Amino acid sequence: MDYRELRQKFISFWQEQGHALVPSSSLIPQHDASVLLTTAGMQQFKPYFTGTPSPYGASVVSIQKCFRTADIDEIGDDTHLTFFEMLGHFSFGDYFKDKALKLAWQFITSPDYLGIDPKRIYASYYNGDRPNTTADDVSKQILESLPGLTKVVARGAVDNFWGPTGDEGPCGPNVEFYVDDVEIWNEVFNEFYCQVDGALTPLSTPGVDMGGGLERILTAVTPEATSLYDTDAFAPIIEAIKQHAPGVGENERSLRIISDHLRGSVFLLGDHIQPSNKEQGYILRRLLRRAILHLDKLGAVAGFEEIITTIINQYGEFYPELLKEQKMILQLAALERDKFLKTIADGQKELAKILNKVGSVVDGEVAFSLFSTYGLPLDFVKEEAQRLNKSIDLPAYDQAFAKHQEVSRAGVESKFGGHGLASGAVVSEADKQIITRMHTATHLLHAALIKFLGPEVKQGGSDLTTERIRFDFTFSRGMTTEEKQQVEDWVNARIKQNLKVLREEKPIKDALAEGALSFFKEKYPDIVSVYTIYNESTGEVVSKELCGGPHIEHTGEIGAFHITKEQSSSAGVRRIRATIGK
Repeated sequence: MDYRELRQKFISFWQEQGHALVPSSSLIPQHDASVLLTTAGMQQFKPYFTGTPSPYGASVVSIQKCFRTADIDEIGDDTHLTFFEMLGHFSFGDYFKDKALKLAWQFITSPDYLGIDPKRIYASYYNGDRPNTTADDVSKQILESLPGLTKVVARGAVDNFWGPTGDEGPCGPNVEFYVDDVEIWNEVFNEFYCQVDGALTPLSTPGVDMGGGLERILTAVTPEATSLYDTDAFAPIIEAIKQHAPGVGENERSLRIISDHLRGSVFLLGDHIQPSNKEQGYILRRLLRRAILHLDKLGAVAGFEEIITTIINQYGEFYPELLKEQKMILQLAALERDKFLKTIADGQKELAKILNKVGSVVDGEVAFSLFSTYGLPLDFVKEEAQRLNKSIDLPAYDQAFAKHQEVSRAGVESKFGGHGLASGAVVSEADKQIITRMHTATHLLHAALIKFLGPEVKQGGSDLTTERIRFDFTFSRGMTTEEKQQVEDWVNARIKQNLKVLREEKPIKDALAEGALSFFKEKYPDIVSVYTIYNESTGEVVSKELCGGPHIEHTGEIGAFHITKEQSSSAGVRRIRATIGK
């Protein structure tokens, strides 16, 4: 069975069972602000497990783009990937354990579908070891009734109680199916809502959330495959790399790292994530640079753009955004390649000198300097050291990294008072100007939210980088499209008016009596800084807040304000992401 056939069989089977096909959502989560990237097929459906009516009906099927970086150091082995496709079927109160498990078994074992011999399969279920839960005996009984399944084992919450994605959300016991001791299928029975503090509340309507890695399933049904990279999902990519690195030899791991990392990078770029030192952009930069290092090791950097084009062609049929954004993907990837190649040559020379001079252990501070100066990641330095039977003093490396973060954080706080800035950021003068404009924009945003949503709104925190504003606020529901447009238009109108920003120092009791807004979790000194944004011609006060952050003098310096996303952050808290003009 090939990649295309597996996709189609999965979709067709569940559609025949009354499931609506839903396209993959973006790798940037739409309903879960607590994670940087979409890690599971159920994330786009989270609201429908907690009472929000599904526009697709009560049963759906999808193949979702997913990204996980927790096991990035394992990439290159037989079973781990960063980017992968998640097959999923879901029930929002339609059916539950009995139907889900019996249909799953039919699809996995029937000769018309996967046709996997039951002798290769075993299943696990939840044993009830998490406080305030019980063993999933219902699933156990169903599993024991499945024809040909002879091995059923009980396992604890670490393996068989799934969720939530992020800090809170639906969760529950799960059943896993293993083929040749590799997990390929996970049926999650969402019976609870997990609060941020870990407390479990029963869901009024239990649901089903199934996930199965397409690549792992494809490996299980490809007789000649001994790893994920032996399937036709990777074959064209690996062949393109080999054309530029014919003597791969003992560097099989490099081949796998390149194919995984460039495949993942293409999908991140296709969702308009750009290389940077922050959040999703940092993940993308790390993948691209690690792939480039391994291409350089194989002498195959010249094939960089051809390999990326192969990936786009391989997946463009199923993810048309890759074809649509092909030019942009190639341009941004090439720009990052060229930028990185300028520094790694010097870094590799320095690493070679260090490895020739030291004994069996490389000092951790020295290894960190290779990263901070030349951008050589730790895993690459470790691999080169291991090749010479040497190791890195990892505790010392971690200490050097922590010290670097602390110095960076101190630099930020000395300049900006520690308000509203990304932890650990190092801010240049140019960056300082951008962040100062962004910080002032959050005052206008706060005022606009209160104006259009009401006094329920209170600021819950902000985080700024040179690329975006992130602003949290208390509110009980998602904003409508009209409300978001009203807020954006109002802020831009006040920016266009070029209003005055006035700073005053006064006793906190006087400031609060004048109606100054405060950050509701903050503790303030007796004397505070109050920033007022007002119209000098009419005297109208637009915003008055207690604040210790950096501010511009007139709102016209901010530039055009644009809301890029509004979503849930946690229970009762919403999150807005926004940008300003350059």
